[in-house]
Amino acid sequence: MFKTRLISGIVLVAFFILVLYFGGPVTGITMMVLSIIGVFELCRVYKIEKNSPAVIAYIWTVLYYAVLMLSKQKLGDVSVSRFVMPVLIIYLLVILAVYVFKFPKYHDKEIMAAFTSFFYVSVMLSYIYKIRDMKDGGYFVVLCFICSWGNDTLAYCVGRLFGKHKMSPKLSPKKSIEGLFGGIIGAGILGILYGLFLKNQIQNTDMILVKLFFVGALGAIPAVIGDLAASGIKRNNDIKDYGTLIPGHGGVLDRFDSMIFTAPIIYFLLEFFF
Repeated sequence: MFKTRLISGIVLVAFFILVLYFGGPVTGITMMVLSIIGVFELCRVYKIEKNSPAVIAYIWTVLYYAVLMLSKQKLGDVSVSRFVMPVLIIYLLVILAVYVFKFPKYHDKEIMAAFTSFFYVSVMLSYIYKIRDMKDGGYFVVLCFICSWGNDTLAYCVGRLFGKHKMSPKLSPKKSIEGLFGGIIGAGILGILYGLFLKNQIQNTDMILVKLFFVGALGAIPAVIGDLAASGIKRNNDIKDYGTLIPGHGGVLDRFDSMIFTAPIIYFLLEFFF
């Protein structure tokens, strides 16, 4: 099991290095496909993956990413980026229309599951693409992995060595408060180390080490929430993994559960600092 997990993890990292290196449509389309799979996995938890609300979520994921990837273009005098919010609002109206006109075929919980799936996976995960599309985004997008996977690894190590106080005994008995703080501070330190590299790669380097410490540490906090939230959904619905796409890891949501929450926070922190 460990060997399978290690090999698939290496392949996954190599795959993302290539995807993020090329950027642009390559990154956008890859994140779109991963988002559709993630939406499917979450809708399957609520047994609606083949029903109209879920199908609309898949279609809207494609539409949403298309608008994002064309956001720098213009339709006449209007920037395509102005259509992002209307796309989100119309999505809610459409699935509620399905709920109303097909009533009582679908329960409100199923409609809410489809609504949450789209926002929880597609919209949140799209911030990886949005970071990559920023100025110097090829460098900054690495912070998503530092805050997510780096925090997870360091929290595990610190927890194993020093963990005595349970953080969430019922939801995740193995996680400790010591591990929580170890992961957050560790992600901040990784941010500093990465900043030493970035000093020679980007132009805006004013207080970069301090800035990346806060980006790393603050970006790691939602990673913990994302991980526990995904675990909570699995426990509530008695499932072990969301899928089997990644051998040894599970599905898209099993591997990207923390990054789903981390990416948006990092995006706005980068907007603020840089």
